Order: sequence, then C-alpha cells, then structure tokens
Amino acid sequence: MLNPSKFRNLLRRRGIFPPVIRLGLRAAEMPYTWAVRWRNWQYDSGTIATHRVDVPVVSVGNLTLGGTGKTPMVEWIARWFHRHGEQVAIISRGYGSRNGRPNDEALELAEKLPDVPHLQNPNRLDAAHKAIEELGCQLIVLDDAFQHRRIYRDLNIVMLDALEPFGFGHVFPRGTLREPLSALGRADVMVLSRANMIDSRQRDKIWRAARHNAPNALWMEVAHAPRALISSNGREEPLESLAGSAVAAFCGIGNPAGFRHTLEASGYKIADFREFPDHHCYNRRNLKSLAAWAARLDVAAVLCTHKDLVKLNVDQLGNLPLLAVSVGVKILAGQEKFEDKLRKLLPTGVAYQGLPHRTKSLK
Repeated sequence: MLNPSKFRNLLRRRGIFPPVIRLGLRAAEMPYTWAVRWRNWQYDSGTIATHRVDVPVVSVGNLTLGGTGKTPMVEWIARWFHRHGEQVAIISRGYGSRNGRPNDEALELAEKLPDVPHLQNPNRLDAAHKAIEELGCQLIVLDDAFQHRRIYRDLNIVMLDALEPFGFGHVFPRGTLREPLSALGRADVMVLSRANMIDSRQRDKIWRAARHNAPNALWMEVAHAPRALISSNGREEPLESLAGSAVAAFCGIGNPAGFRHTLEASGYKIADFREFPDHHCYNRRNLKSLAAWAARLDVAAVLCTHKDLVKLNVDQLGNLPLLAVSVGVKILAGQEKFEDKLRKLLPTGVAYQGLPHRTKSLK
C-alpha cells in the first residue's frame, strides 16, 4: 500500500508509467464521483432528511483527504465558546478507533480540553442527542463533518490546506478530493490553513478559485504555529531548544508533508523522516523498529506529532528523547468577522461579558 507521500507523488509525477496509472485511477474516479453527487443530490432535494438538534451546531471539515489542521481549529472554536460561557461538546465519527477506545484525535483533544466532552460514534446524531440530554451541552462542534450531512449545522466550516487546496483537481482515487469542488457551495466559512507557508500571490490565487464555488462564504487564513516541544509526561521545552539540531522525525497522519514543513520552518535539520498510515496504531514492534532506526542516526532527539505521542505514551526511543511538536491555530485574516458569526450562536446573540463561566475554566 502506498503511503500518503508516495500516493501524492504518483498523482503529480511525469514519465511513462505514472500517466498510465493515472488513467486507471481516472476510470475509478468516475463512478465514485457519480455516487457522491447522487448522495449530495438526495440531501439537497430532501429525499434524505437532515435533522436539527436542540442546540447550535458548528461543523469543521475537509474537502480533501488527509490532514488540513482540523483538530487545532476544533480546539480554537471549543475554547472560544467555553470562554463565552457555553458548555461545549465535540462529536466525531471516531476514524481509527479500535475496540471502542478513543482514537488519536480524541486523546489529543482530551489532553488539551479536559473540560470538554468528546463523543465518538459512527451515528453522530445519537451522539448529539446524548450530549444534549445527558451531558447538558449547549453547543456542539462536529469534527471532520463536512461530508456528514445528517445533522443540520448552523455554521459549516471547511478547511483548505494551502499546500494542497484542491486535491490535484480530481476526486479520489485520481486525486485527493473527497467530493467535487462544487461542494464548497455548502460552506459558510472557508479556512486556508498553513497560509503562512505560501506567498500572497499564491494565497490570492487559491482564494479566487475557491470563491468561484462559494461566493458568499467568509474567507479566513490561519497558520498552524508550533507552540512548544512536549513529552508524554507533560513536560514542555521551548522550540528553540533543538533549533539548528539534527532530528529524526516520523508521523502517522494524513498529510505528512505539512508536518515536515512545520519542522523545517522551526529550524530543525531533519536527518531522516518516516511515515506511517493515517491513524496508525503503534505496537511494540513499531517502537523497537523506531528506536533502532533513530539509533543509527546522529540526532539529538526524535520528533513526532501530538497525535502520535498520545498513542505511543513513551518519553524515549532507546536512548533518545521522544518529543511532540504542539501546534495551535494563529488566525492571520478574517478573525473579526468569524467571531461575529460565532457570537450569533450564543443564546443572546452577543458575547457574555463579566459573567462567570458555567464550568470551570480550561487550562
């Protein structure tokens, strides 16, 4: 099986064989695209019902396969509502979870948002009812839900990765789009993630292309800014502690290139980089292999993403420290108008000021 980087290289490479393979992928793309369009038409026409729940719903999702920075955005939104007195719940399908246990995204969010319940259930409507009726939640954030159309959402947010915004112009498997670009018309907010990694000319080009499909959507630009290096026991170190040092790095996420860009932008020299499948479940054999791999390199530490670290739960690989790069959202453009949209979802339609939180404050 191709890892994410090799698959993307296949979609862009020239030569004799890649175009031939892409022809086969194009043939597979057509029935998949038809099925997606048919499903969307059923929701658009009301043939399949969309259900409202009793509290406001905000959805954060992707148009493409792989990571676009949804989790940091979900965290930012949940914190914003929590600061304004709302009891928030996060709901996701739980991709990659096993035996009913939380997946990597749930584990990561649980560490960052200990006071915000995260319900994982393939039946997200049932999870929403549980969050409202049993947990008393006043607002729901749907994670990875742009294609989930069963629950009505009051604010529909789609993330576009600046490094790969439109999935090579094709629906999977010919490209990395989950559905045709016309689906952007459902978005209330389009967020260009990793916007700091391209220049203003490129950002403007992406904005113009996206606006063609969603002329009324709010446009935002965000950076996924590294905050610190963290260990599994919660110890933090400044990013600068390894600046200029050689490091080994690995990840099991949907867009490894984004993580690699983050490391390089932080000033780390990547001696070697390993990729695992998205939502990879690490085992002892993986740990042993990673330790042996890192030991062969002249590096100061081994780095991974926070999503990887919460599953590994170890501080070292062999004699080398294992650290995760903690990342958060920094809004570069569109924040004021975005917050105006969020305020409209509060009970009074305006931000609470001077009132105590209804739950204890987040760390």
